[in-house]
Amino acid sequence: MFERGERPLGVFSTNLTARGGAAISASALDFVIVDLEHSPYDPARLESYLLGMIDKRRVASEGLPMRVVPLVRLPSNGRERVEYMIKQALDLGAVGVVAPHVSNRDEALAAVRAKRFAQREGVADAEPGGRRGVGYGWAARYWGLPARDYVERADLWPLDPKGELLLWCMIENREGVANVREITSAPGVGGVFLGPSDLSMSLGVAENDPRNEAAIARVLDACKETKTPCGTLTSGEGVARRLEQGFRFLAVGSDSGLSGAVERGLAIGRKFRR
Repeated sequence: MFERGERPLGVFSTNLTARGGAAISASALDFVIVDLEHSPYDPARLESYLLGMIDKRRVASEGLPMRVVPLVRLPSNGRERVEYMIKQALDLGAVGVVAPHVSNRDEALAAVRAKRFAQREGVADAEPGGRRGVGYGWAARYWGLPARDYVERADLWPLDPKGELLLWCMIENREGVANVREITSAPGVGGVFLGPSDLSMSLGVAENDPRNEAAIARVLDACKETKTPCGTLTSGEGVARRLEQGFRFLAVGSDSGLSGAVERGLAIGRKFRR
């Protein structure tokens, strides 16, 4: 997506059912962040959701299992370095991981290492060394690849230009803002996702306070300098403004609540009088 100059749009998903995954997969979204941070951490529900995203009609016509890219937001913060959660998300077939509350370069590098397999001797991108355990049979099946091809492609972009895994580090506190350049310089970080609500809490101000917006601008400017894709969460009304500012990807809501079409139908029905 980023190599083609696109600006992907997505949502957060907490409706972790097979049918919830199918609905997202059939949408016009570019990506979905499956939220295991603020919903129960249940790999079995994640597995069901990811399987629901596979569209057999798309496989038959295009050879692709899905169009919407699934990333998983972990429940563990960067400082906790819980490698098994990253491993389980990837082994179930996720294409990317969103790591919350990454505050410094060391935390970013820990996430990078947890997502990579150990590299073959002599390759140019051997560092940072990988720690992901070998158990990729299900993930290869989910991607529709022979095991050998999956191993080649299951590496981090842009560290490996042929890699198809993404790591987005969330910057959500004062320390992360102060260390944004060091975080983006960690090889294997494919994007920064700025959490405006947590950031404002960390700063002790309201989300619409100018000081919060100044911190957001600082992170965005650093990402532009290091050519790191930067994204954030925004309402539909804020999409144009954030894109004009230079954000490269946006989450524009979630799958919770009623759809706009249902809301409009309710509004019409409530006003109806014979």
